[in-house]
Amino acid sequence: MARIENGRQSVDTRSIRTISSSHTHIDDESSLGSDSEINGFTSDRRTDKYGFIGGAQQYSEESAQDVPTEVLRQREVKWLDMLSHWDKWMVKRHNKVRLRCQKGIPPALRGRAWLYLSGGKVKREQNQGKFQELDSLAGDPKWLDVIEKDLHRQFPFHEMFVSRGGHGQQDLFRVLKAYTLYRPEEGYCQAQAPIAAVLLMHMPAEDAFWGLVQICEKYLPGYYSPGLEAIQLDGEILFALLRRVSPLAYRHLEKHKIDPILYMTEWFMCAFSRTLPWASVLRVWDMFLCDGVKVIFRVGLVLLKSMLGTREKLKACQGQYETMELLRAIEPRYMQEGFLVREILEVPVSARDVERENHTQLKRWKKNRGELNFKSPPRMHGARIIMLAEPPRRQDLQQNPTIVVEVPPQTPQPTPQLKRGEKKSKEEKRSKKKKSIKKSSQPIEEIPNPYPLLSEPQPPPGDPPAQPPVASETPQPPPQVVTDSPHQQQEQQQQQQPQPQPQPPKDLSLAKESLLQQSTQSLSSTEQDTYL
Repeated sequence: MARIENGRQSVDTRSIRTISSSHTHIDDESSLGSDSEINGFTSDRRTDKYGFIGGAQQYSEESAQDVPTEVLRQREVKWLDMLSHWDKWMVKRHNKVRLRCQKGIPPALRGRAWLYLSGGKVKREQNQGKFQELDSLAGDPKWLDVIEKDLHRQFPFHEMFVSRGGHGQQDLFRVLKAYTLYRPEEGYCQAQAPIAAVLLMHMPAEDAFWGLVQICEKYLPGYYSPGLEAIQLDGEILFALLRRVSPLAYRHLEKHKIDPILYMTEWFMCAFSRTLPWASVLRVWDMFLCDGVKVIFRVGLVLLKSMLGTREKLKACQGQYETMELLRAIEPRYMQEGFLVREILEVPVSARDVERENHTQLKRWKKNRGELNFKSPPRMHGARIIMLAEPPRRQDLQQNPTIVVEVPPQTPQPTPQLKRGEKKSKEEKRSKKKKSIKKSSQPIEEIPNPYPLLSEPQPPPGDPPAQPPVASETPQPPPQVVTDSPHQQQEQQQQQQPQPQPQPPKDLSLAKESLLQQSTQSLSSTEQDTYL
């Protein structure tokens, strides 16, 4: 019973847990999720790892398979690599992508992976600003009233949609309203609400809108159009495939004249989101968005075979009513994640089988009922076919950061001094070597010739001549420059000054004698020798 607390109406949490744990069916007239039940529901609220409050998903904990943390981190690294090179993986290694979807997408990357698999990422990039434009419009009043009535019925015990007027319900309203404006000829169908709600649990409103567009146009075309002709046609396809998978169940349903539309409508139109425990829902959606509608057919065939595939089970349902009650209350063990995924992969139904049976049933439909009133676009079986039908551009697959941090410009910092014993880097060593080479490669000063020719200017008398080099057969290395003494500096200054040109001697013999005297004087004057 509700009680008044701090001027607000609160609800006893035990009553909510009792309702959620029971197997009562929530119909359209239910008031679950209304203000009288959720206001003040904060003190004793326990949520599971999927966000459901008070055990609303009663089989989740038992049916969920806990993946070790190390394995989960390895899978995340692999998925990040695939998302960074998505077009190459889908074209060249699609079987590997399918295998990883069958193992289960990591929860941290599930929303991003769903957007890439469905083609919603490319659709969003090619229609920049379209969702904001539709969101700003008023919308058709006849659809808005129906949408508002359905908001509180979508997963009322999930923490995202538990509050009337909360952010979850607001985003759900925006997505559904935008779709009615995007496809006014289809409008709104109540089965679209749980599809959009599942997407909103994993991605923002704009991404959820484009994901909903892709599911309605590529995966399940015509399901939500007026008349529901596409879902009736797929019901006949499911019934025909059941004849091959489980002949016993097929004969029982045919005997009691149970039309497929009676039990498979909610399964297919909601993609089992309102039927299976949440752990199984996520695994089914991982495979569904990768391989297409054949996964939905396989899940339906597994449930029918499990519930009606043996004679012992058929003894408990002798009529139409008992059979329908049995299909409404499927045993939890058949919906358990491990069992269900294993059985799905073993069902021998391919996309080609679905298309072949679709062609057969469409011929029968035209023969008995005439042409379809609503011609839906062709169905695409899986992410690879969707991508090949509309090849993306390189920029369409780029991953834009969701959180942008502005870093201030960095000021140049002084180079840190190295401590004693700390090794220098290779770059510093190389730079020092270059500096030493530059220092050693300075230009060598010119040395005056101690034996000038007659045409060359001679130093003034009084200066000691330079010592001539000793003749040797082996070539000597160039002389190294030694630190100049004060006497040498004085000689250099005198040499730099302009000197008078000496006149050549008249007699050649006298010139030779003077040169010989100078050479002997230079050999004997060791005190004035300036060259080593």
